[in-house]
Amino acid sequence: MNLPSSKIQPETEPGIASAEGGFVFLDGPDGIAATMTADAAQRTGQSLIDAATLAKTQKASDVA
Repeated sequence: MNLPSSKIQPETEPGIASAEGGFVFLDGPDGIAATMTADAAQRTGQSLIDAATLAKTQKASDVA
């Protein structure tokens, strides 16, 4: 992944997920929104958990 040379400003507020009509809706900060199938949402959620687990073992300064 290519990261910009400026300091990364990570989001500290979580997104909120909801389900309706068989779809998962993710509303995030700053107007970020996504609609996914249940399968895509499950896989995205697991990917986020895996990445968060790895990120917790890294220093934040390694990326910035």
